[in-house]
Amino acid sequence: MSDAVLVLNSGSSSIKFAVFEISAAEPALICKGLLDEHETAPRLTVTDAHGKALFEKRRAADDKDGNGLFADILDWLDRELAGRTLAAVGHRVVHGGRDFTGPVEITEARIAALEALTPLAPLHQPRCLSPMRAIRSLRPALCQIACFDTAFHHGLAPTVRRFAIPRRFDDLGIRRYGFHGLSYEYIAGRLAAMSPAMAAKRTVVAHLGNGASLCALRDGRSIDTTMGLTPLDGLVMGTRCGLIDPGVLLYLLQEQGLSADELQHLLYQESGLLGVSGISADMRTLQASGDAAATEAIDLFTFRVAGQVAVMANSLGGLDCLVFTGGIGEHSSAVRQQICDRLQWLGVSLDASANDRADQCISRTDSKVNVLVIATSEETAIARHCAERLAELQSPA
Repeated sequence: MSDAVLVLNSGSSSIKFAVFEISAAEPALICKGLLDEHETAPRLTVTDAHGKALFEKRRAADDKDGNGLFADILDWLDRELAGRTLAAVGHRVVHGGRDFTGPVEITEARIAALEALTPLAPLHQPRCLSPMRAIRSLRPALCQIACFDTAFHHGLAPTVRRFAIPRRFDDLGIRRYGFHGLSYEYIAGRLAAMSPAMAAKRTVVAHLGNGASLCALRDGRSIDTTMGLTPLDGLVMGTRCGLIDPGVLLYLLQEQGLSADELQHLLYQESGLLGVSGISADMRTLQASGDAAATEAIDLFTFRVAGQVAVMANSLGGLDCLVFTGGIGEHSSAVRQQICDRLQWLGVSLDASANDRADQCISRTDSKVNVLVIATSEETAIARHCAERLAELQSPA
């Protein structure tokens, strides 16, 4: 009998999930789906690895705690795993703070410790923890494993991770952590699989989606990244502001009379592409709009990405490879083109036809910088961690 793991990747209004068989050296995708709570009636959809529909169910709108959806997926898996045993549930957790630097089994004490980090990721952390509690109530004996977006950046050098504020705050853990680490870990593995030479290149990975960040990568390690203490820092995002003068925040608090809660809401949910355009947080909507404010929002997005690629290149001592991933990075040829046009001075030269086709390599043969498009899979990274952790738990002490 082989083992399987259920991987949950929680977003702001939906939870992506995937089921992997973990008996072989590499996790094999069995099925994937979506727990969509954005609609009036919460909905569960499941497809096989090729996208063929397998199962769909809606829940009543008054199923407020969401436990019904989790019960549905667990019950469905009991029927459909066909000789496999569900050995664990793996969770993406956005913030692990100082203490969680690798995958851990979930306990009530660890849930409480992770909940204490909510002020550092107010949009994400509660959404990561809610499924843990739901599954503990439904299947208390089922092993659950937390995997952290911050863990990949844990080895950042002190110069990179430190803020220029009194040292006592660094001692309290107020430092740069970085995020999207599971995505960057997956991309690092893909580069290594291509060739050792590719893995050794001075690489900047651009994870561009509703949340967006960059990672300076070399030899499979994070050297620098654009997000900091929270997922608010760095690039312009769908509704998050990214890099901002701290004086602006002081002015809004002291002179405009915003409360701390109002300021938090403004920075996390009213800013970014939505705030600048006044239209939408969705890049596709802005690209389809003829509005000048939409164009300005896109220009600001690509300007900031290109500028921060240069910062990451500085941390690496040069730039050999640029990788686009994430929803926008993988699917928007226009955004890739605009960013690469701004980086021609760094030796980036794009092949327009390859970019339009979203080939894996989209740079010209004479480009000094390799430019790649690689689809990420945080779920695969989590499945790998679960398989490794289960093997450790099952091995003799």
